[in-house]
Amino acid sequence: MLRQPPLPDADARLIDTFLDAIWAESGLARATLDSYRRDLAGFARWRGDAGGILQKASRENLFDYLRWRAENSYSPRSNARLLSALRAFYGWMLRHGHRSDDPSALLDPPRLPRSLPKALSESQVEALLAAPDIDQTDGLRDRAMLELMYGAGLRVSELANLPATAVNLRQGVLRITGKGSKERLVPIGEEAQYWLERYLQKARPDAARRRAQAMELFLADDGQPMSRQQCWLQVKRHAAAAGIDPAKVSPHGLRHSFATHLLNHGADLRALQMLLGHSSLSTTQIYTLVAKEKLKRLHAQHHPRA
Repeated sequence: MLRQPPLPDADARLIDTFLDAIWAESGLARATLDSYRRDLAGFARWRGDAGGILQKASRENLFDYLRWRAENSYSPRSNARLLSALRAFYGWMLRHGHRSDDPSALLDPPRLPRSLPKALSESQVEALLAAPDIDQTDGLRDRAMLELMYGAGLRVSELANLPATAVNLRQGVLRITGKGSKERLVPIGEEAQYWLERYLQKARPDAARRRAQAMELFLADDGQPMSRQQCWLQVKRHAAAAGIDPAKVSPHGLRHSFATHLLNHGADLRALQMLLGHSSLSTTQIYTLVAKEKLKRLHAQHHPRA
């Protein structure tokens, strides 16, 4: 791995100031702030240790950097995320009088290919859910995690950050804090509730004793909260045990499967929007394309005039 040049002090301070300000103004999620930090630091390091490019960058500098990234195989999605960070940064600079212009204003975002969510079949989901060894405490934890990811359509960050106090087993609901710190109530299905109760009774207490005031619902063996990366790895591990290609399975894939299977069984799109925590219905509507693709395949496979 190539060693990155150090981030110039002036740029580091400017990034910190911007992130503190944008958090106070907009209440952005930690993951968004971390993404902005990585992208802005990457641009600041682009010219080595020269420093100062964030403060003085011209539109041509941004063009040159984006061209350099394209030549070095950065994906359109990655460049679109970078452009979002640059626009937020220079918009803030302009609003607060740190610059008289916005060099990112006329930059067009890269064209992103429209990709349909990759959903597992219902039989694959059943095999995945059954993969953890429930005679082991970590297996019982993983079964409850998988059931919640699929049964409630949670993002992996929502699962990892879920406090134990957000679970109401009597009412059968979770209180989820999603993107932009927006809260929503999500019902827990009978299967997910059953495995969650077993985990809370038989597995979590042992892990919680290893760390005082353990607030998170899902804990590692040492009592520390399960990270997003740990949740990801566990999904991959159990997919391999279930005979599913791990490259085709991810925590977000379980969320896609939750949405696709609900639509296939007649769920209302507005209700699905609320369950997923989408701020816009247009984001949810992509799942109707998944359902249409399935119908087209069935028609092509079974209709005599297809």
